[in-house]
Amino acid sequence: MTTQRITLNGVVIAESDDTIMVEGNHYFPPDSVRWEHLAENARHTTCWWKGEASYYDVTVDGKASESAGWTYHQPSEAADRIGNYVAFYGHKVTIEG
Repeated sequence: MTTQRITLNGVVIAESDDTIMVEGNHYFPPDSVRWEHLAENARHTTCWWKGEASYYDVTVDGKASESAGWTYHQPSEAADRIGNYVAFYGHKVTIEG
């Protein structure tokens, strides 16, 4: 698989050649994310088949991209393989790969 990379303002936020593709989104393994740039916020949404999503603001050099990433801390059984993996919105960060 091709290495996938997420950047914001030229800074790498996540990078992996072992992402999981679900509904057109690359979900990055937790150990491939540079957590110092992410902060969980209060936003939550519910997907009918994946469960409740939690959102992250991504910050680089003091500039935040709000709710740019999301995860499923306790996904449904059907989405168990992406539990705690992180996906990102392409209109809020740069996706390469």
